[in-house]
Amino acid sequence: MAFSILASLLLVYAAYARGMPSESLQLRDTQASLGVARDVQQSWSMYSPYFAAAEYQKPPASCKITQVNIIQRHGARFPTSGASKRILAALGKLQKADNFTDPLLDFVEDYTYSLGQDSLVALGATQSAQAGKEAFQRYSSLISDKNIPFVRASSSDRVVATANNWTAGFALASANRFKPLLSVILSEAGNDTLDDNMCPAAGDSDPQVNAWIAQYAPPMTARLNAGAPGANLTDTDTYNLLTMCAFETVATEKRSRFCDIYEELHAEAAFAYNADLDKFYGTGYGQPLGPVQGVGYVNELIARLTGKPVADHTQTNSTLDSSAATFPLNRTLYADFSHDNQMVAIFSAMGLFKQPAPLDPTHPNPARTFRVQRIVPFSGRMVVERLECAKAGAAYVRILVNDAVQPLTFCGADAHGLCKLDAFVQSQAYARNDGEGDFEKCFAT
Repeated sequence: MAFSILASLLLVYAAYARGMPSESLQLRDTQASLGVARDVQQSWSMYSPYFAAAEYQKPPASCKITQVNIIQRHGARFPTSGASKRILAALGKLQKADNFTDPLLDFVEDYTYSLGQDSLVALGATQSAQAGKEAFQRYSSLISDKNIPFVRASSSDRVVATANNWTAGFALASANRFKPLLSVILSEAGNDTLDDNMCPAAGDSDPQVNAWIAQYAPPMTARLNAGAPGANLTDTDTYNLLTMCAFETVATEKRSRFCDIYEELHAEAAFAYNADLDKFYGTGYGQPLGPVQGVGYVNELIARLTGKPVADHTQTNSTLDSSAATFPLNRTLYADFSHDNQMVAIFSAMGLFKQPAPLDPTHPNPARTFRVQRIVPFSGRMVVERLECAKAGAAYVRILVNDAVQPLTFCGADAHGLCKLDAFVQSQAYARNDGEGDFEKCFAT
């Protein structure tokens, strides 16, 4: 499935040809409440605006960062085309009710749906630019006129837009001295380590998500149907209406009236666990062919950290990855832009957020660490720092997900989250062995 050299070069040219965001982009504050409490916003999980999971901690004073690898999810967006259809179907049923007997639903009668589809919203663009600003401010010591960030993106429009806004934020933070460009766009129609498009035999999370909806949603649906006689909403309709609290709020940057419904139904914990199940059983540990979808990126990461050519026979584009122009190994900062499902696959391939037991579809474990709101909110990111530490005489790796330092017990990390680079590479045997046969299963018939 590798691209031809011509196709690869055309993709690279397209990356340069795309218009850049205006230099007048304002890096405004997006940590305002949007009229919704922060804990409610975070319960939206993969539909939440970006929030750091912890305060960034600098590495020990005896260590110096020598390379940074960032992979970031696109910023806040409108609903996908599929989600839009489901929302409109639920809304249509609600608006056809005989009448509304619950004041909570009074606004629905005259409500007009006005959201777009798929594309980045203004809040998403701003938070993407802020991420670029943060990257420059945190890692500016690695940047020079001859060594600026190398940037790639998966080809979805919202991912490309996110990458371009990130580079704009980076440039503005440097007073326009350093202007990184989006250099490579990986087509989602071909080999792409930044999208989960290469495992047709993989299952989905529908059985687990449906089991959870059947548990938590019936009382909510009953409340809505009682207040809207004749609507005949299903539990799935209720879920789709709840998503409007998140989607409309991030799109308009003001509180959606659907958030009154969301909060009145006390949907926060149930909605958040719905997301956890969706990702865990979609491309995470609960999906037998989930982690393998992240193997290609992990092998690219290893190549950058070690300065050695990519060794992979899964999702990588061998034409691009074998060229110094499209996959250089001499940069100090790399930034890749992706999707939440793919990032979950990558985390699972690496061994991050591993659980002692699969998530139960009907009984949430309050001690679980696999929480989507802390893993892949909009603009969520993983940063892999390579370091040199005095007295140690070896290279080290530290991984942060949304600024939270990961324990890396699988490679013997110390109290600072540091493990030796060699130990980290050895710990990634699943990726280095091309998914240990799982990649071939992706194409089983």
